[in-house]
Amino acid sequence: MIKGKVHSLQSLGTVDGPGVRFVVFFQGCPLRCKCCHNPDTWDAEGGTEYTPEEIVNKVLRYKAYFGKEGGITLSGGEPLLQPEFALEIFRLCHENGINTCLDTSGCILTDKVKALLAETDRVLLDFKYTSDEEYKENVGCSIKPTVDFLTYLNEKNIPVTVRQVIIPTVNDSEENILKLKNIIKKYPVIDKTELLPFRKICSVKYENMGIDFPFGHLPEADKELIGKFYKILETAP
Repeated sequence: MIKGKVHSLQSLGTVDGPGVRFVVFFQGCPLRCKCCHNPDTWDAEGGTEYTPEEIVNKVLRYKAYFGKEGGITLSGGEPLLQPEFALEIFRLCHENGINTCLDTSGCILTDKVKALLAETDRVLLDFKYTSDEEYKENVGCSIKPTVDFLTYLNEKNIPVTVRQVIIPTVNDSEENILKLKNIIKKYPVIDKTELLPFRKICSVKYENMGIDFPFGHLPEADKELIGKFYKILETAP
């Protein structure tokens, strides 16, 4: 029997994909992003164990609220660390007419992940930075796995929402936004872009865990900054 580790569940999410969604936050993540809001999801040995059937039975209770656009979103942590568990959840959801969405960093692309993507209606792809140097400095890995992942999504024509957290003094430059725009132009499957303001509400989690929040000293991003960058995305050739 397939089982997986889950950090938490959110019954009626409105910011994790189209419409109203049941969000499953997976436990475990191989990355160590300096801006991470959920350090409590890193440890793959933590969380609560569920079967796919247990998850889907919970999702079905809220199906009436989903409407035409809503459904389930698997987030994290990193769902790609548990591809078989995620696949079975999505398969059962599709059997019950529920839309599936995967929120991921795109850091893993194995045959098991490809099988999962075949049952995925939309990917929310966290494209953290626009250069390999920034990825290595602030994530701890190369940009290449994410680019390869996006290339595969484009080949398979899986709709993509690209997301990037805007962090003052780190990637809050017009140069970064123009690079992001150039990436978006190369991949027709990207039909939406979300710029998310850096927030520090997660600081208490770091304190409780007794670890340093690497970006804890940085200012938060304001609405004006985000609005400015959206305008650049819309008007840049």
